[in-house]
Amino acid sequence: MAESFSAAAANAILDAHIAAFPWIQLHTGAPGAAGTTAVAGNATRKDTTSSWAAATGGVATSDVVISWTEGEVDTTEDYTHYTLWSASTAGNFGSSGTIIANSVNASGDTFEISTGFTLTMTIAS
Repeated sequence: MAESFSAAAANAILDAHIAAFPWIQLHTGAPGAAGTTAVAGNATRKDTTSSWAAATGGVATSDVVISWTEGEVDTTEDYTHYTLWSASTAGNFGSSGTIIANSVNASGDTFEISTGFTLTMTIAS
């Protein structure tokens, strides 16, 4: 048996977290406790406000593609982590996580996080 949040509490926390920290930024390594380490050369944050379905079962799932266009991708690097922020620049750091490493091989590439990207909380069982 795992002690944790009820499904209703986990869903409410995830929905509130996404509402408070809707801006996603890419990183090339672990972002650290302040979310400011290994920021991608492409430092453009994307607003994900309309990207999430309501959390259910302790999981919030994106239902649209989050995309950085060729004008925003201006370096060759591997994106491995993300952070969520309260604003498009500066703001407060909310959380971080990993993404499957994805190389951007040339300036002018596009980069997308597909639908089905999730934030998860453990539910009591």
